[in-house]
Amino acid sequence: MNTKIMEGLSGAGTNLKLLETPMKVYQTAKSKGDTGAMERALGYAGDFVGKAEEYQEKTREGMAEEARDLRKKEKLEQEEAMEKRRLERQKEREQLTAKASGEENQADRLEHDYDSGSNATRDKNGTEPIIYTNTGEKQPAEQEAVLSVRV
Repeated sequence: MNTKIMEGLSGAGTNLKLLETPMKVYQTAKSKGDTGAMERALGYAGDFVGKAEEYQEKTREGMAEEARDLRKKEKLEQEEAMEKRRLERQKEREQLTAKASGEENQADRLEHDYDSGSNATRDKNGTEPIIYTNTGEKQPAEQEAVLSVRV
C-alpha cells in the first residue's frame, strides 16, 4: 500500500468523523428554529464532505499507481524468468554440443587406430592399447606384432 492510499483513506475517514459535529449543530439549530446557525453548520458540513471527496480521489490515484507498479514488477519478473529459461536452454545446447563433439572425437580416434593398419584398439578406459593375434588372442602391448603372409 503506497502513501497516497494511506493518506487518502485516513483523510477521508477523519473528515467523515468531523462531519458529525456540524451535523449535530445543525440538528440543534433546527430544533430551535435558528436558520443562521443551520446555514453555518451546513457550510461546515459541506467543507468536510468536499475534503473527504478530495481524499477519496487521492486514494483512487494511489490505487492506480500501485496497480501500474504491480504490472511493471510482474513484467520484470516475467522477463527475468524468460531470460533464465533462455540461458538454461543455451547451456543445455552447449552441453549436448560438447557431448556430441566428444563422441565425434572418440570415433575419430578409433578410426585413426583402424587406419594405422594395426589391430590395436584401446581398452575400456582408453589408455593401454590391446593387440590381438590372428587367432583372436590378446598379445601384450610390449611385444611387437608379427605379420606373416602366406602365399
